[in-house]
Amino acid sequence: MGTAPQEGKGLKTGALGFISSLVIGVASTAPGYSLAATLGFIVAVGGIGLQAPAIMIVSFIPMLLIAAAYYSMNRADPDCGTTFSWATRALGPYLGWIGGWAIIVADILVMANLAQIAGLYSFLLVGWQSAADSTVAVTIVGVVWIAIMTWICVVGIELSARTQVGLLGAEVLTLAAFVVVALVKVASGDAGAASIDPSFSWLNPFAIHDFNALISGVLLGIFIYWGWDSTVTVNEESSDPTEGPGKAAILATVILLAIYVLVSVAAQAFAGPKELVDNADDVLSALGTEVFGSPLDKILIIAVLTSAAASTQTTILPTARTSLSMAYAKAMPRRLATIHPRYLTPNVSTILMGTLSIAWYVILTIVSQNILADSLLALGLMIAFYYAMTGFACVVYYRRELRRSVKSFLFIGVAPTLGGIILAAVFVKSAWDLARPANSDSGDSWIGLGPPFVIGIGFLLLGVVLMLVWRFTGHIEFFRRRLEVVDPEIASGRRVAGEPIAGAEVGGD
Repeated sequence: MGTAPQEGKGLKTGALGFISSLVIGVASTAPGYSLAATLGFIVAVGGIGLQAPAIMIVSFIPMLLIAAAYYSMNRADPDCGTTFSWATRALGPYLGWIGGWAIIVADILVMANLAQIAGLYSFLLVGWQSAADSTVAVTIVGVVWIAIMTWICVVGIELSARTQVGLLGAEVLTLAAFVVVALVKVASGDAGAASIDPSFSWLNPFAIHDFNALISGVLLGIFIYWGWDSTVTVNEESSDPTEGPGKAAILATVILLAIYVLVSVAAQAFAGPKELVDNADDVLSALGTEVFGSPLDKILIIAVLTSAAASTQTTILPTARTSLSMAYAKAMPRRLATIHPRYLTPNVSTILMGTLSIAWYVILTIVSQNILADSLLALGLMIAFYYAMTGFACVVYYRRELRRSVKSFLFIGVAPTLGGIILAAVFVKSAWDLARPANSDSGDSWIGLGPPFVIGIGFLLLGVVLMLVWRFTGHIEFFRRRLEVVDPEIASGRRVAGEPIAGAEVGGD
């Protein structure tokens, strides 16, 4: 099944193997940075405490369910536009366009924070504290990181994959060393007075008796899993486009579960919950000196730095390929579908997304550091929105196949539906909470609402406006697309998907 899924886009087919796709998916989540920035806040939620590892498990469930939807949709339509292409087929062009827009916005929103971390940790690594305290210096280095990773994405998908292997390898090895050393010190009694012997009870989500605490923890947990879907956005450049990327997406979520549970257990066993809460902004670096001692504590700084750098690159990759797919389908300006004649990458889309990320980062830095933090909170709305849409699109697209077998009913029907419902609920819950100014990082009020809510919902509404402008300025062809259902031959595995998104139509209901 290693045939190219699409003809016409011009991407370099067969460039990535299964391992490369898997590495891109895991690296996109930035596990080192995500743990450093989130674990302490999960522990701090009233009613969770030592059950932080259980939150990692509960948060994994909707990710696995949506990964199943990604696998099924990718088998039928291995298009680099992922949610955009799939929602267009199953739910119609208008919802498809907004789904693609949500991916682009989510990626640009997070780039500012990743660049900030990369810039800050570059100085912390060399012990240059005065530069780390300088907003201008950190911003300049953050911009340089975005520019470098954008260039790597333009030069070629193989270079991108090789870069990811190195960055992710350093990150995972460091996290593994942290887990081993921390747990050995706890077992030997060298971890300090606040240390706690690890317990299997920490993995039990039913020990969390406050439902609101559980939901709040899951909202944070879902953020740290986000990014595994990058494995599927490089499907058209994979050696096995219809099967490999989907399987890599599912395996990536499982690997992340293992990383998150092990590190959270080791961290709270070594330091106890109070120290994690007290250092919630950066748990790993705060524990680095105690676990490894100086100067080996620098390796945790390296872990967070490589994590942010790797995720910066793997965030540009899916953003550029989403806009490429939308342009190819005539949902965006055709110029964005330009492929570099030598590197066979979407160079125009890649450079544009890198430029927009730099602009967003610089503007937020100039305006307010609080707004930078609030924009990250708004990211959760985008993630929940397009993940939920993907789950529902899968069920609708395969609706005629759900009664073929128990496996089809459960894997293609129940799993994506349940994942979509959970994430739709997360979207509503997040929007409700973020609408209150007191829940924002800054505590500011914009038109009586919290800045994260205004940023998140505002960008979705901006997408609606831009979509309608595109629709009513002579670009009607895309919006005439009909609803489709999966080809039974493809659903049964008797034929491999290979028809271009812009051409094929299957009769709907």
